[in-house]
Amino acid sequence: MGEVLTIEAPGRVALVEEKLPDVPEGGFRVVTAYSGVSAGTELTYVKGDNPYLNATFDRELGLFVPGTPSIEYPVRGIGYMQVGQVVETRTRAVREGARVAMAYGHRTAYVADPLADRFVELPEDLDPLLGVYVAHMGPICANGLLHAAHDLYGPAARRLGDGVHGRRVVVVGAGVVGLLVACFAMHGGAAEVVVVDETPARLEVAAALGADVLTASHDDTGDDPAVTLKRRWRHGPQDRGADVVFQCRGRARALALGLRLLRPQGTLVDLAFYTEGAGEVRLGEEFHHNGLSVRCAQIGRVPRGLAHAWDRERLSYETIGLLREWGPRLRRHLVTDVVGFRDAPLLLGDLAARRRQSLQAVLRHEVEEEGG
Repeated sequence: MGEVLTIEAPGRVALVEEKLPDVPEGGFRVVTAYSGVSAGTELTYVKGDNPYLNATFDRELGLFVPGTPSIEYPVRGIGYMQVGQVVETRTRAVREGARVAMAYGHRTAYVADPLADRFVELPEDLDPLLGVYVAHMGPICANGLLHAAHDLYGPAARRLGDGVHGRRVVVVGAGVVGLLVACFAMHGGAAEVVVVDETPARLEVAAALGADVLTASHDDTGDDPAVTLKRRWRHGPQDRGADVVFQCRGRARALALGLRLLRPQGTLVDLAFYTEGAGEVRLGEEFHHNGLSVRCAQIGRVPRGLAHAWDRERLSYETIGLLREWGPRLRRHLVTDVVGFRDAPLLLGDLAARRRQSLQAVLRHEVEEEGG
C-alpha cells in the first residue's frame, strides 16, 4: 500500500491509501524520497480555477470548449517533481537502488513502466533533493531559453544559451520558474540578468543567486523599471531596452510590464499561466508601436525544427548541468520549506489560502514511514 495526495473539492486536500499493483515483467517500483510542490499549477486545483475543471479541452482542435470538464474532483496524483529510489526492478532499464527523477504525482510509491513512464537516473554527485527539478520543472525553464535561442537563430541554434549569451536579459517574476530561468540565463553567459518582482523577499533571493534586481510596483508609487532599464540599456538611437524578456508570473500586469521592458522588435518569451485571463494587457501601446513579439514556451513543445535535437532528455541533461554549478546556492536560497509527506494536505491548504508563504516547498518521505 501507498498514499496519494487527493484534492477532494476546492480547499479540501487529503492523503488517501492507494493499493499498488505488483511489479510486472519489464517494470519497476520506486519509493518516493522527495516530492516538489508547484505553487502555481497545483494550487489552481486546490483553489478551483484551473481551466480543465470548467471546460473540455479538445486536444485535436487545441481549444477549450463548453462541455463536461476534462478534469473533475477528486483530483489525484497532481505534481510533477518526484525523486524516488528503485526498490524492486524487473527490467534492465534501471537497476535496483538507483535514484531517479520522475513525474508521477504526490504519492509515497509508484510502479512504473519504462515504455510509458519517463525517468532520469540521477548522478551520485547531485543533491537528491534538487533532483525534483530534473524530470520536468528544469526542462520547463530550459525550454524558455531554447525558445529565445530559436528566436535569434532559428533551427541553427546549437546551445541552450544561444539566445541569451552576451545579451541583456530581464526575468519578470521571482518565483521558482523565474529564478531558475535567471540562473539558466546567467549560466548561459548573458551580459546582464535583471529580475523584476513586486516582493522584496523574492528579490533578495534573486540577488543572492547573483542577478541584478528591480522592484515592480503595481500601484504607481515606485520607480518604473521600464524607464530605469531603458535609460540604462542603449543599443542605438531610439533603440533601448532588454534584448529578451522572460515572463514568468501569471498576472496580466506582469505581462504588460514585460512588454514595456523590451527594445523595439524584441521578443518576450512567456512561461506564465494566466488563470484569470489577461485583461490588463494593452496591445495598443508598446506591443503595437514597438513591433514586439510574444512567444509562448510550454514544455509540451520545443520550437519548430528543433525537436530532433532537443528532446526532454536533453533538457534534463542541461538541468543537471545547471544544478551541478548552482546547486548549493539553489538549496540555500530557493528551497524554503521541507515538510513531511503527511503534512502535505495542511501545507497545500495553507498555501492556497495564503496563510503561508513559500518559494519552493518540498515534501520529504521517509521509507520507514510505510514499513520499509
